[in-house]
Amino acid sequence: MTKIDPIYVGKDAISHLLEYVAAKSLNRFCIVADENTFPALGGRVEAALKAKGHDVTSVVLEGHNIHTDEHECMQVFIRAPLGPCTFIAVGSGTITDITRFVSHRTGRSFIGMPTAPSVDGFTSIGAPIILAGVKTTILCQAPLAVFADLETLASAPQALIGAGFGDMIGKITSLADWKMGSLLWDEPYDAAIAARSQAAIDSVVKYADSIGQRSEEGVRALMDALIESGLCMLDFGTSRPASGAEHHASHYWEMKRLKEGRVTQFHGAQVGYALTLVAAQYARIRDINRSDAMNRLEAAALPDRQAEVDNIRSGYGDMVDNIAKEHLAFLNLSEEGFDQLKHKIADHWGDIQDIAARVPLPEVIAAALDKAGAPTTWQSLGLDEDEVQPGFQYGHYLRNRFTVLKLSRILDVPLG
Repeated sequence: MTKIDPIYVGKDAISHLLEYVAAKSLNRFCIVADENTFPALGGRVEAALKAKGHDVTSVVLEGHNIHTDEHECMQVFIRAPLGPCTFIAVGSGTITDITRFVSHRTGRSFIGMPTAPSVDGFTSIGAPIILAGVKTTILCQAPLAVFADLETLASAPQALIGAGFGDMIGKITSLADWKMGSLLWDEPYDAAIAARSQAAIDSVVKYADSIGQRSEEGVRALMDALIESGLCMLDFGTSRPASGAEHHASHYWEMKRLKEGRVTQFHGAQVGYALTLVAAQYARIRDINRSDAMNRLEAAALPDRQAEVDNIRSGYGDMVDNIAKEHLAFLNLSEEGFDQLKHKIADHWGDIQDIAARVPLPEVIAAALDKAGAPTTWQSLGLDEDEVQPGFQYGHYLRNRFTVLKLSRILDVPLG
């Protein structure tokens, strides 16, 4: 198990950073930040390290719509110093993932210094990177340590804080999908990690009002929960404890906007809104009695492989081959395999109903999002109405995972 030590969330995080690097005899650094996070915290980190006589290079990425993609990663590759150094990621999710990837690929370590409680990836091992237009999670490395300055976190824009809340409570349906995937698709499952993730969700929901007010108490609770979620992913080895249908929809919306050259929204904000729609789908599953479910299973037919590929092409265009590779386990399902899957659904129908029953109603989730200052409608995300449905129609192709959307297709339960 990878150990991140220390993980500090509190005031005067820079002093704790200085103590840490002195204890570890680290003296050469590359700070990675952007035009917002460098003035918010990075400049002070640079000055404090230089005042101690350390060799510091700062790479400040330019632009107001930075993405974790080939272009930005290459900027850091080119501008980072040669030879041994420790990277310091001063920023939120995008900066952290860029730094995670570059530090790993150059054989160096990194330290995380979050500037907003906006995502759960600060302590994870994976870096979601957009490669050739496809959002792909690449296993890299966890940070050596994390120093989160509470005053900086609480001063972050409310949109980023709300996004963090959305990303965190998105785990409600991530966990439901994960449990269902373990029953129906033989996905690896860890009950202890699932329980930890659920406890993190519960711990943050009760602070929704405080998070919406950007109080230090609420922001600390949110950051602690996001860190724990990242540790759950780190300990499990993949993003499965924290990513289900709600995340796949968000990934699709982001990929589509990028392909069209449009401004994207914060990932967690999209996840929170998608969560309300996935929760509504679980409510529809909950309303199906066993007799109706068995009739639907009897009528279900194995999707035609070519029709599925054509559907992927409709959603992803020239990215069809890359997406289809991720979906091969479903595309190559035989009649026998499909019958076995239907039998599993029948055998576990009671379990499926129990899973669905534990997902809060969408209006309950929307109320919590609203309290935390997170978007709850497609309009507030800047989506067009006709963009919403494709996020679910095509998003599930992005991962070899069984979610409520896969179940809904088999049972012929339309989304909304």
